[in-house]
Amino acid sequence: MPRYLLDTGILSAYLRGRPRITALVDPWVAQGEAVTSIVVYGEIVEYLLSLPDITQRLLELQEVMRDIIPLPLDYPIMQRYAEIRRLMRPPQGTGLIGDIDTLIAATVTVHGLTLITADTDYQRIPQLSVQLLERSWLKG
Repeated sequence: MPRYLLDTGILSAYLRGRPRITALVDPWVAQGEAVTSIVVYGEIVEYLLSLPDITQRLLELQEVMRDIIPLPLDYPIMQRYAEIRRLMRPPQGTGLIGDIDTLIAATVTVHGLTLITADTDYQRIPQLSVQLLERSWLKG
């Protein structure tokens, strides 16, 4: 049963075989506990399109996505997205974050998951379960 949603930086580091991320994520993948969002998939594909070996990289991504399923957007996620956006609007809120990050946060809350990320913006979202990793984990 899924427990963790991997954010873009984490999934990207996993694809690149970063040792600390791999050691953390591999057991979750083996136990079926790691998923991601379809918007994370889109962000990664956008990045891969800038690389010269795009065909090989897309094949590698497809291989990983067999085990780390991207959750689709649906009505409950879009409703939660709207609620988060409304909650974060000034003057009562802490300020908006990007739409992609808000969609990821909505997916996490609707599915009752913990977000694995290195992005500190997520900490501003109330009632979001976040495991924040240091950015150094993404590099080595």
